[in-house]
Amino acid sequence: MWNKNNQASIERNQRKLDAGIVSRHYPEVARIEISLMYKQKGIAKPVHRVVNFSPGSYAFFRLDCLSRDCVDGGFDLTQTISSMIRNHSELSEGELGCDDSGPRADHSDIAYEVAIQYI
Repeated sequence: MWNKNNQASIERNQRKLDAGIVSRHYPEVARIEISLMYKQKGIAKPVHRVVNFSPGSYAFFRLDCLSRDCVDGGFDLTQTISSMIRNHSELSEGELGCDDSGPRADHSDIAYEVAIQYI
């Protein structure tokens, strides 16, 4: 059965391929680590997650929302990471809300910390 989730998954995989790899875009980067604390309405305890990118990883810095019903949303850290690398910054912290335009009230918010190690 073909549904909206399948289509979103196919499109997401294509965007990852289109993004290329970290070493091509950012040859001076040895490692990117994103530490996330997901907070979601209706879930009492925040969920912690760490995502690591090596030079061979896809340069795709959009992370999924935790809401089961969220199809097109998520958290795009591309601008943050690009700016950090351009300025040779090693650490950045912030908060983001899910960027899905749907009316659901149970989308996630995140507090994030991005750490970049350079070659």
